[in-house]
Amino acid sequence: MSCTIIVGGFFGDEGKGKVVAHIAYQDHPTIISRGGVGPNAGHTVKVGEKEYGVRMVPSGFVYPEARLFIGTGVLVDPRIFHQEIDFLGVGDRTFIDYRCAIIEEEHIARDRSNEHLAKTIGSTGSGCGPANADRVLRIARQAKDFPELVPFLIDVPAEINAAISGGENVLLEGTQGFGISLYYGTYPFVTSKDTSASQIAADNGVGPTKIDEVIVVFKAYPTRVGEGPFSTEMPREESDRLGIQEFGTVTHRQRRIGEWDGQMAKYSAMINGCTQAAITGIDRVDEKCFGVTEFDRLTKKARDFLKKAEADIGAPITLISTGPDVSQIIDLRDEQ
Repeated sequence: MSCTIIVGGFFGDEGKGKVVAHIAYQDHPTIISRGGVGPNAGHTVKVGEKEYGVRMVPSGFVYPEARLFIGTGVLVDPRIFHQEIDFLGVGDRTFIDYRCAIIEEEHIARDRSNEHLAKTIGSTGSGCGPANADRVLRIARQAKDFPELVPFLIDVPAEINAAISGGENVLLEGTQGFGISLYYGTYPFVTSKDTSASQIAADNGVGPTKIDEVIVVFKAYPTRVGEGPFSTEMPREESDRLGIQEFGTVTHRQRRIGEWDGQMAKYSAMINGCTQAAITGIDRVDEKCFGVTEFDRLTKKARDFLKKAEADIGAPITLISTGPDVSQIIDLRDEQ
């Protein structure tokens, strides 16, 4: 039994939601808990013909046997939270730590009216920056202050640590990506807190000695939404020629596309303490790999790419996504 953290290695949008969902189905966790910033990040999960975009509920919700938590460090927008649990039908197994700070209407208004955040930084306008600022100033209200949230309140660290001590499997899922970490990203074009694996553990009240695996998810072709440095970015004409067009889950802005960045992957793996890596979008490297579920069926072009990526990362690549559906993945974890 173990506690595993899953985080993004580039600028977000790496496909963490799909990886979390796959691992949940395979490893049968009793708890899936979300760290990260708040509803400024969206995770997309595709199961069969259905595609879900979630901003508050953990993307592992597709696994019906797990309790779903929102960790202490996460900002909660009650409006989005209620919309998602109603739409997904998970209100009976979703819980919020009573100390989570709450995004209120005035936080959203401040976020959208701040020209620096909206136009220069490229904020999503979800209120996270101002809410985190108020949290630092100790004037933000907490989940326990809102009567409509009382039925969902829980002590997340106490529940998670009890589960770990009891030999259960726990997944901690991060949001955004390493490249927009407040501490380690392309400052000032970053989000309003750290996004590394250490932060996701802290967001959920799990000490470092309780973490067994850190899976860092990298995209074969990194993408970035909004402003900020992107050293391997390719011209839009080139990405269009390759047939790579993507749009952000929250903002619906077109993502910028780049080449594989081995230097960033290496540094990200170091900071995150990567023990295993996942690569998504291998079908973008070679479309012949689309939907493949066996490593031996990957093309030489894809295998050569993975060999280089693994050397850059410095940790074994154990999960290879070959398409958007949860079933379209190669899982090599048992072979390590």
